[in-house]
Amino acid sequence: MSTLRNMAFQTVLDRQVPARPVNGERYSELFNRFVFDEPKMRQYLSKNAYRRWKAVCEQGGKIDRETANEIANGMKQWALEMGVTHYTHWFQPLTGLTAEKHDAFLDFEGGQPIERFSGQALFQQEPDASSFPSGGLRNTFEARGYTAWDPNATPFIFEMSGGRTLCIPTVFISYTGESLDYKTPLLRTLMALDKAVRSVAEILGMEGDKTEATLGVEQEYFLIDRAFFALRKDLVMAGRTLLGRPPARGQQLEDHYFGFIPERVYDFMTALEREAIQLGIPLKTRHNEVAPSQFECAPLFEEVNRAVDHNQLLMNLLRIVARRKNMEVLLHEKPFAGINGSGKHCNWSMAFGGVNLLAPGKTPQENLRFLVFFVNVIKAVYSYHDLVRASIASAGNDHRLGANEAPPAIISIFVGNILRKALEELKKCNYDEVLESKLESISTLDIPTIPEVLLDNTDRNRTSPFAFTGNKFELRAVGSSANTASPMIAINLMVADQLQQFVEDYHAARAQGLTHEKAVMEVLARYVKEAEPILFEGDNYADAWKEEARRRGLRNLESTPEALDVYKEERIVALFERHGVMKRQELMARYEILMERYVKQLDIEAQVLRAIVLNRVVPVGVGYHNEVKGAGLDTVAETIKKHLEGAVKGVEEMEQARCAALAEDDVARQAYAFRDHVKPCFDRVRRHTDELELLLPADRWPMPKYWEMLFLK
Repeated sequence: MSTLRNMAFQTVLDRQVPARPVNGERYSELFNRFVFDEPKMRQYLSKNAYRRWKAVCEQGGKIDRETANEIANGMKQWALEMGVTHYTHWFQPLTGLTAEKHDAFLDFEGGQPIERFSGQALFQQEPDASSFPSGGLRNTFEARGYTAWDPNATPFIFEMSGGRTLCIPTVFISYTGESLDYKTPLLRTLMALDKAVRSVAEILGMEGDKTEATLGVEQEYFLIDRAFFALRKDLVMAGRTLLGRPPARGQQLEDHYFGFIPERVYDFMTALEREAIQLGIPLKTRHNEVAPSQFECAPLFEEVNRAVDHNQLLMNLLRIVARRKNMEVLLHEKPFAGINGSGKHCNWSMAFGGVNLLAPGKTPQENLRFLVFFVNVIKAVYSYHDLVRASIASAGNDHRLGANEAPPAIISIFVGNILRKALEELKKCNYDEVLESKLESISTLDIPTIPEVLLDNTDRNRTSPFAFTGNKFELRAVGSSANTASPMIAINLMVADQLQQFVEDYHAARAQGLTHEKAVMEVLARYVKEAEPILFEGDNYADAWKEEARRRGLRNLESTPEALDVYKEERIVALFERHGVMKRQELMARYEILMERYVKQLDIEAQVLRAIVLNRVVPVGVGYHNEVKGAGLDTVAETIKKHLEGAVKGVEEMEQARCAALAEDDVARQAYAFRDHVKPCFDRVRRHTDELELLLPADRWPMPKYWEMLFLK
């Protein structure tokens, strides 16, 4: 075994989990310890300042300078008592990650050092915007950009390496007002959704003062030892293994899923949960996922804006806590070939007046309310299913979508037999039967000691990209490294637009003399007929579904470049502009940024693969080839030579294709060139290197193998 690989192997075998006594802390007591939440605001602010902040959050408007200064002073007092020395505006630029610039509270007054934090510092900062992706909205010499506090998002303290920083969630905009982040358009879609839901609620006679879209994000990830990670240049630089022969045993025994959690992983999970709980992230679930060394954590449902912030923060925590435990978290959608990749399931719903609008009711009136929102979501996704696909597009997710682990690139909706039957009756205008339906059932197990089981109104279809799961919709196609704001922007916006259309259609029906209930049901019946092509209860993996979907008029956007092209279509631009979410130039900027990211990701992978093959695989392979040739093993030597030549030829062709792609003068043409000519080379090269891994002695192979990374804990 090569020296470095042998050292890594031995290091992993020698790892020990330190014995720690159970500290007995309750999560309910730790929750929000490092968050400036409402109870702390009531403690550190005057009643008037707290009420003004609360009114702005609930009713809109702006916080005046006096209140801003008081909030900042109270926040500073709490932070200093917690040992904080710095503060930062924490934002989500279009890199897909988070960003921050730390400033000390330290200042001087009369020549004496003091701690100062003003309302101006709380509300606004000016980070350099020139080095963040802007898609042409900014020139390099136009550096000014602004971050501004989002009062609906709670500030928190982040602790690392003995230091504590007050983090203030903010939006990020350019000097001329265009959004340069994910949060700004997300907040605008939430406003649009609230406005639309209020209009529908008025029709239905519902009482309430605010719409709250909710989100629960199930986060999948891989864990491997850092010693192995450090010897895999492809994992370090590209986030995924560009070569590596899958082991004989992968996930085919189905023994890892929900299995016994290894001790080192359990130690990591408990440390992660403690950190997350203190930061207000309500982690609820932990378990082994399907693939070896793959795991999942999931929080309780939260308001969408907060849930998105928390998922971004959680991904940072995953990486930090893993490194403390001498492990590395892999959030790439497909870090290993031959086994499942990772995603994050986004469970989305909406509530008004404290009522879940996607929860089936027990009375005709409640069922009418449910059907209005349920059918309108279906119609919205049908009308803009290609926008849903665009919102989850990335180079990493392209490896995962459509395999036997994740939904395909074709967006469809699963609702289950009970609700599908209700929709069929709605189409037939059997309105009374639909409204009187009971959308739940009981299962008896015929075991006296086991109680009856209340079944949901749907089963689960794990192959469906967008499935109704009882009282929410689950978007299963989001990549594990993605910022969940992207699909949430799309869903909030398209549902808001559709609800607005429903209001118009309802009033048109009423103008024709229809009663309230008749008008509602006839509009819904028409929507069901129009959106029926999006409903699919079968196997989304089946080849026959692709042809069926094509006949139904559903778009199959298999790659990121063609999915992102959706953002350029006039109807999509009009949708964003109609609701004031993004102007044309902002949307086109995101298109440019995402296309450029796709190109850069594949460019990095191509360069890394070439370097690994030429610098590590070929020298080892040539050396062993000469040995077996000298020993008279001509057949083995010839096979090794064939694969060495194939690998070298493959990287040469890949390099030529890469240079030709980069020579294109338009980022879209570059993206398609990488998709069509560079990316196919990866698999051709890999076929040869994976055969060489099998042919060469284990002690010669220079990198950790799959079985070591996935099975040695």
